[in-house]
Amino acid sequence: MSKMSDYRIQLRELPDWDAYLLAQSGLPGPRGNLELAQAAALEGEEKLFLRYLQYTPEIAPVNSPYEFLAFCGVLGLGRLTAEGSDEFLKLIRSAASDPRWRIREAVAMAMQLLGDADMEKLITELIQWSEGNLYEKRAAAAAICEPRLLMKPQYAIAALHILERITESVETEKNRKNEAFIALRKGLGYCWSVAVAALPDKGKKCMERWFSSVDKDIRWIMRENLKKNRLMRMDSNWTDFWFHSLQ
Repeated sequence: MSKMSDYRIQLRELPDWDAYLLAQSGLPGPRGNLELAQAAALEGEEKLFLRYLQYTPEIAPVNSPYEFLAFCGVLGLGRLTAEGSDEFLKLIRSAASDPRWRIREAVAMAMQLLGDADMEKLITELIQWSEGNLYEKRAAAAAICEPRLLMKPQYAIAALHILERITESVETEKNRKNEAFIALRKGLGYCWSVAVAALPDKGKKCMERWFSSVDKDIRWIMRENLKKNRLMRMDSNWTDFWFHSLQ
């Protein structure tokens, strides 16, 4: 039995989850308890998730145990959305701009739950996010660039198109020192490698377009992706050639 399955059983036996989730959150610390968060998302209900979303940055700051409750709330809404409750998409999207990085990660994970259930719906939603603010663009890239979601060619193509739109927007971005742009740049620094590895022939051609860019941040993004082992495993000669060409 997996750790997450054990947590699900324990949660079913508890009348009140808050104290248990706080104690087992792993926070403060370098890693929150993702298995427990996933269990809570699977076992919880709408009322609980919405209450957990009330733990805002002001009362549940970064790395505090109460931030974990907000994380569970976002992830739980992802499960409800995957089950057909589209009304929660706005709340999840708003959480994409949360100043806490863990909550932004919860958004990507929540949308991946939607992708597990309905990739067409996920893609439609993320195309809209790719035209949003910098945090929303980052969430769109992180959500779609998950290997398990890109097993079919049409979904990998959709991921590449979303990355194209977002990367194009980098060229026209003026304020590159704010936290939102830094988060987007960091995300794009690995997302391309995931999409390209999922569909190598088309992916390499799409990525090569950006190797001639004179934009310093786009060149950084491309170099970071070329460092990833998944691309080396895909085509070591191609990866090594372009990595050294971009130095």
